[in-house]
Amino acid sequence: MTLSAPRLGLPELVDLPGSRPVRSTEVAMRGAVWDVHRDEVELDDGPASREYVHHTGAVAVLAVREDRGEPEVFVIRQYRHPIGAEDWEIPAGLLDVEGEPPVEAARRELAEEADLQAEHWEALVSFTPSPGGLDETIHVFVATGLSDVPEERRHAREGEEAGMPTGWVTLHDAVDAVLGGQVHNGPFLLSVLALHSRRGPQG
Repeated sequence: MTLSAPRLGLPELVDLPGSRPVRSTEVAMRGAVWDVHRDEVELDDGPASREYVHHTGAVAVLAVREDRGEPEVFVIRQYRHPIGAEDWEIPAGLLDVEGEPPVEAARRELAEEADLQAEHWEALVSFTPSPGGLDETIHVFVATGLSDVPEERRHAREGEEAGMPTGWVTLHDAVDAVLGGQVHNGPFLLSVLALHSRRGPQG
């Protein structure tokens, strides 16, 4: 916690799996989609109560096209009530089908939210957006070789998904929007920066 702390190498910079003993657990609140759990957990300095959202997990898709010169990514603007804003996002959804692999969930979400299908899928990054308050892991995939879902197979959108503005933005502009503080959605930020880093200066 000070300047005297040791320097770590890359092999050491890895999350360690494992949990602490749980004395008791209960559902503190049941919700329509997620429940809040309360655990009594044994920490190094004694027992402590921890509340967190038990989450199914999710997937997000960075759909990339390169047929117009430079890489472009597909974005959606969706109303998010907890933050009181319409934020720009990439297609995403819950891992709420039992036994469904994350990449298959990503295919489903891309078709449902973007009317797109892809020939090629690649895992980009997986992350825990708020490990102090929920146990969610989000798996991000890059989808390329894109084409439109046929009209007769398109998903009927409801609620917050109805009438969502959509569009294509160059990867360069997406990165600039992130670094300029114009967009704040976590999967959007992480995925465009990760892809930009992976591709290097040439984009």
